[in-house]
Amino acid sequence: MQDADDVRRICLSLPETVEKIAWSMPTFRVAGKMFATLPEEETSMAVRCPKAERDELVLAEPGKFWVAGHEAGSAWVRVRLAALEDGAELRDILADSWRQAAPARLLESYPELGVVPSG
Repeated sequence: MQDADDVRRICLSLPETVEKIAWSMPTFRVAGKMFATLPEEETSMAVRCPKAERDELVLAEPGKFWVAGHEAGSAWVRVRLAALEDGAELRDILADSWRQAAPARLLESYPELGVVPSG
């Protein structure tokens, strides 16, 4: 089962990620932009997710994904750590969120972590 230590380890393994306490919880940031948090006694995490994809995730797997009321208007989704299949799924989710926050220079420097923007 995945836990907060796994989230922390994976987040901090991503380039230029720092951990910062905000709102009394651990948050993870790249280039000053938050891409993950550990709320709810660290049994879940919140990650960036485009709203259209978020709604599909919640409908497809409501036992794994949900939207907190105060995040309904933003592009974030909550993930129940105990519902994740394995470490690879956790890493994929965190890397996807990191890519959404990372600046182009990092995406270009680490193409294995995401699609390099064109143009």
